[in-house]
Amino acid sequence: MFALALFTAIGVRLVVLQVGQSPEALGLLLAQQRSRLVEIELPAARGSIVDRTGAVLARSVESRYVYADPELIDNPRVAADRLSPLLGVARSRLARLMAREKRPDGTSSRFAYLARGVGIPAARAVAGLGLAGIGIGRDERRDVPDGDLAANLIGFTGEDRTGLEGLEARYDEALRGQDGRLIYERGNPGVDDGRLAKEIPSGYHRLTRARPGATLHLTIDRDLQFQSQRALCPALAEADATFGAAVVLDVRTGEVLAQASCPGFDPAKPLLSEPAERADVASSVAAEPGSTHKAFVVAAALQEGLITAKTTVPASGPLVRGGTPFADEHPQPAGTRLTIPQVLAFSSNVGTIAVADRLGPQRIFEYQQRFGLGSVTREGMPGESAGRLLPPRQWSPSASGSVPIGTSVDATLLQMAAGYGAIANDGTYIAPRLVHSTVDAGGTVTLASPPETRRVLSPGVAAEVRRMLEAVVVLPGATGRRAAVPGYRVAGKTGTVDRLVDGQYTSANAVSFIGMAPAEAPRYVVAVSAAVPEGAGGDVAAPIFSDIMGLTLSRYRVPPSTTRPPAYE
Repeated sequence: MFALALFTAIGVRLVVLQVGQSPEALGLLLAQQRSRLVEIELPAARGSIVDRTGAVLARSVESRYVYADPELIDNPRVAADRLSPLLGVARSRLARLMAREKRPDGTSSRFAYLARGVGIPAARAVAGLGLAGIGIGRDERRDVPDGDLAANLIGFTGEDRTGLEGLEARYDEALRGQDGRLIYERGNPGVDDGRLAKEIPSGYHRLTRARPGATLHLTIDRDLQFQSQRALCPALAEADATFGAAVVLDVRTGEVLAQASCPGFDPAKPLLSEPAERADVASSVAAEPGSTHKAFVVAAALQEGLITAKTTVPASGPLVRGGTPFADEHPQPAGTRLTIPQVLAFSSNVGTIAVADRLGPQRIFEYQQRFGLGSVTREGMPGESAGRLLPPRQWSPSASGSVPIGTSVDATLLQMAAGYGAIANDGTYIAPRLVHSTVDAGGTVTLASPPETRRVLSPGVAAEVRRMLEAVVVLPGATGRRAAVPGYRVAGKTGTVDRLVDGQYTSANAVSFIGMAPAEAPRYVVAVSAAVPEGAGGDVAAPIFSDIMGLTLSRYRVPPSTTRPPAYE
């Protein structure tokens, strides 16, 4: 503002030379000079959000803003009556914005936004009214060209183009850029010719150009996201699901290729939806994972050398821990012993607890952490839940039965998918990531921080766990047979658990299926979960998994499996 201060000082000196030392005259002329300065904000172009190929998911399109100079408006109520139908803004609000008021420094307010993101036809209609004190400037409004595609990830912006939810909020500082400003001196503001007074050609003029926002590049594949939503949401609606989610991960990079939530919302009218409908279910909803957790227990015991594929464990029950009975959904005859692949295939609670007893609470807790439970993945979404783990010192007498089978622990679907990603990736955990990079207006690329990686299992143990998890899909009577993908070997696990609502178990179920393919050399992990009034993971989630995994393998042209699943004894 140095130039403005210099201009003012020169003006003051001229006034002093002209009128001598009269304070009254000096104050009057200085006030007149200030009244001729107009200050206008120049909105910066908000950056786009694009998928991994550069396809636009959210962008800013040209529009107009309508503003008022209250000092030139004689009757705000009359002006409001004429503007309200065109701008879609309440008359009372417009009249309030156009009312004259003094700033703290005693000067008058000369600029007030009446509406942002106004369509060009509506702006032309406003200009056609010829209202004194009403001006129009170039603006932008947010546009989501594919409707509800990835809406729960992208979120939305407010009228002032500030990100309010989702990635729009999380990366608002990078996306919004920096507004510019124009300050100029104009002629006599008292003229009454139905137009704003014009800029004085030789008067004060200072322009600070706006700096456009950066483009946010995601790892999402727009087409796969669309296909995943289409496979997920109608199926969940048919099952009367309250909500649900699906995640597709690239095993080798941890990149999120699709992350779908249902029921979703219309991003063009976000405030007509409930907050729960706008949430990204996969990253923000932590719930008991149920039997999908059993894969982590088996993997830990294998890594610690406590079991092998041929180990048998007692599977008849029930077991009683801390006064709480634990039984299988389909109880085995007395004296039955199951191999570890059978424990997984038939989702035996009793058999899993027997395996967990060999590990003990401390090692179970440590492996839960290694698989990524209990801490946020930092994939890029705001509001991500860390879930809940119980340290061994907090285990109740019944926890040795509940924790191994995926209750008394809370996890997001994203956390569980990443944990299965470690099994698929030969034992190396790669934290999932949703954001690839930002590219500023000058073309400078800033890559997202590299994902966290760590060794959880040896490659040999990870391969053995995958072979065991194939039993869930291929053994007769196994819980995950509907997860099969024609032409490919699939490894995965079903999950079914009573839903907790306000701390109480209900008759409704939280169901899931998480798996990988091709099982012999996994490329992708797909995770599906839903809250349904009835049904099991094998009935509700497994068929959706099959559809999404099939679409993913086809889209990326993964060759079919050339070997058969293991033969289980």
